[in-house]
Amino acid sequence: MPPSALALALTAAFVHALWNVLLARARDPEAATVVALVVSIVVYAPTAIVFWDLDAAVWPYLAASSLFQLGYVVLLAAAYRRSELSLVYPLARGVAPVLVLGIAVLALGVGTSAAQVSGVCLIAAGVLLVRGFRRHADTTGVVLGLSIAAFIAAYTLSDNEGIRHASALTYVELEMIVPTVIYAAVFARLRGAAAIRAELNPASVVAGVATLGAYTLVLLALERAPAAPVAAVRETSVVIAALLAWVVLKEDVRPTRLAGAALVVAGIVLVGA
Repeated sequence: MPPSALALALTAAFVHALWNVLLARARDPEAATVVALVVSIVVYAPTAIVFWDLDAAVWPYLAASSLFQLGYVVLLAAAYRRSELSLVYPLARGVAPVLVLGIAVLALGVGTSAAQVSGVCLIAAGVLLVRGFRRHADTTGVVLGLSIAAFIAAYTLSDNEGIRHASALTYVELEMIVPTVIYAAVFARLRGAAAIRAELNPASVVAGVATLGAYTLVLLALERAPAAPVAAVRETSVVIAALLAWVVLKEDVRPTRLAGAALVVAGIVLVGA
């Protein structure tokens, strides 16, 4: 793997973890999410237009992915308001590839390798460690994390087909317009524009730039190296997010949770092998 691709993939992992931390540390994560979504759409619109390329076959996939993204956004913002990032993020990012693999096997008849089965076992063990064995574990956080994983898996499968009919940058921009408009409109209706203005700050703006920025960095890395190693390095964001939650958010990230995050990363690498 060329050093430039490694650097880009690691940066993408950090940026992805960063925007999640920025939303989680906001006083109102749901309002901050509105700001971040709008910023991302506005900032990346010119790039999407410059690289505009799509055909008519893309629209059903865009429609499905947009709905799945809306569910993902709603649950993610709610999770960061109610639970710890060091719990939600590893669960969401770790379980999603397992669900994608399971659907591919059950619905599409795709075969599995010993490495992939081992990866699923590692993720399962990692999830147990991340959750913890305390009697009063955060059940809400676990449920939200697993629900987010389901939506990630859903839009991943839809995107995998849809991206064949459009340029990546155009596809991602269009995919996020509907969720942004609906989420912002409903939030403004329920909570008022004042709540959104209260989170209009540098942190929310940076989070917005970083959301699609992380994806752009992955695309640049893929131009320089094969997909498998890029994806493996990118998933180190699970450990990075846990560390940032400990350092920045001052969460009580126990060694078992860090170990669980590391197992999740190893499992993701094997599942994607």
